[in-house]
Amino acid sequence: MFGKDARDYQILFLGTFLCLGIATRDWTIKPDLMAVIIITCLLSQVILNFLFASKKINNTIENISRFFWITSWKSALITALGLCLLLRANHYTTVALAASLAIGSKFIFRFNDKHFFNPANFGIIAALTFTQDAWVSPGQWGTDWWYLLLFLGTGGIILKRVGRWETSAIFLVVYTLLEAIRNYWLGWSLDVLQHQLMSGSLLLFTLFMLTDPRSIPNSTGSRLIWAIAIAFLAFMIQHVFYTSTAIFWALFVLSPLTILLDYWRNAPRFSWQLNSLKTTFN
Repeated sequence: MFGKDARDYQILFLGTFLCLGIATRDWTIKPDLMAVIIITCLLSQVILNFLFASKKINNTIENISRFFWITSWKSALITALGLCLLLRANHYTTVALAASLAIGSKFIFRFNDKHFFNPANFGIIAALTFTQDAWVSPGQWGTDWWYLLLFLGTGGIILKRVGRWETSAIFLVVYTLLEAIRNYWLGWSLDVLQHQLMSGSLLLFTLFMLTDPRSIPNSTGSRLIWAIAIAFLAFMIQHVFYTSTAIFWALFVLSPLTILLDYWRNAPRFSWQLNSLKTTFN
């Protein structure tokens, strides 16, 4: 039933954002490129599930199909929607590369049976690194207040269901504080700070990418340390190297830190299935 799994809401909200962006922001993204991203993500998930995950269950067509249907397609679609919202390119090969490597990262870069890179973020960084055709447009959402309220409201629903609200909150507080100190030092008005923090890409990153419960540290204390470190690194990359994709690079660079933080503070690992059951009985 819809609503038991927090991923249902993620798919609904991200799909709504994508439709709104195309309808109200005059994006240049092409429907055929979006289709390539979605199809590549889903096909990559199917193929890699058969290659990796099927070894852990009874190797029958019925069991493998059930395993894919229950655990895989929703996460793959969320990754695809994230790439559609944030990544821009001109060629099929670029988006196909990003989508396939995004899904592949979940199976290849693992420690103790847990992947530590956010798939969509990995796909974005891979496309930016390996091609000259990819880019991210931080200002594509403009600075309208209703977008801010929409992102905060829907993001809040997701974070409440998965229990990772403190990660977004501490990141935004620290990042805002750093930007405010810099703006004050430079003698800039509050309008500049407001413009910096009203980026739709920043809010999507903070509410939907930074809080992926399957790839971030398990314990609350570790997540706070991790989010603060990302805020500092993103701020440094942004203003030392003048890189508009600083938040994505910061998350990519510090993702392996999850391994050390999980080792430092042991805590139960997040499970979409257990989270769905908990929601059902609450």
